[in-house]
Amino acid sequence: QSFKLLGFLDVKNVPCARESVLYGSLGSLVTGLGHFLATSRVRRSCDVAVGGFISTMLGYWFYCRFNLAQQRIQQRMLQEGMKNRILYEGSYLDPEKEQSGSERSNS
Repeated sequence: QSFKLLGFLDVKNVPCARESVLYGSLGSLVTGLGHFLATSRVRRSCDVAVGGFISTMLGYWFYCRFNLAQQRIQQRMLQEGMKNRILYEGSYLDPEKEQSGSERSNS
C-alpha cells in the first residue's frame, strides 16, 4: 500500500524517499534533543528539530540520488560493454584475439 508524504512524495515508489524520511526523523530527534539538553528551551529546540529534519532529509536525499545516478551510469556502461563483447567475439575486431605475425607487422 502506498504512503504519500505531504500529498505528493510517494514514499514507496520513489527511490531514496523512504530512507531519507527515516534518516530525517532520526536527525530531527538527535538535533532537537541535543539542543534541549544543552539549553532547556523547548520552543527553540522544536525549531532546531524541524531544521534538523529538513537538512538531514535533503542531505541524505541528494547523497542517495547521486549514488543511484552513478550506479545507473556504471550499469549502462557494463551493458554496453557486454553487448560489444558479444558482437565482436570471434571476429577480426576482437581485441582479445591473438594476432598472427603477419598481421602484427602490418599494424
